[in-house]
Amino acid sequence: MPLSDREKRLLDEMEAALLTEDPRLVSALSASPLTPSKNRIIKGVALLLFGLVTVLVGVISKAAPIGIVGFLIALTGVITVISSFSASGKAKSLSKNSNSSKTPKNTSKLRDRLDKRWDQRWDERNN
Repeated sequence: MPLSDREKRLLDEMEAALLTEDPRLVSALSASPLTPSKNRIIKGVALLLFGLVTVLVGVISKAAPIGIVGFLIALTGVITVISSFSASGKAKSLSKNSNSSKTPKNTSKLRDRLDKRWDQRWDERNN
């Protein structure tokens, strides 16, 4: 069941409040284990090319184990390149979110609004 617009806004506000209250916790929880770098992409492409050459050597020499090893090397290279791009996308989105919410907000006002919304929902459901 998808979230309503109000619930999405509420969740965004809670996230912003958490960021202002404990930014170290947010950075620890949202840290990406893979750091995107050109070296990682270059290594992935090199593995891919080496694997393809190994597959061709295996096909030419009619040695199936060499072809299989070459395929696994090429697959490792592709996975390395793809994970580098997805990690860079995550890092960009994380830095965009953290930069936009660095402005300090008054958490007591946020709590008051959340309490007010909770009371309104409670009243709507009970009536």
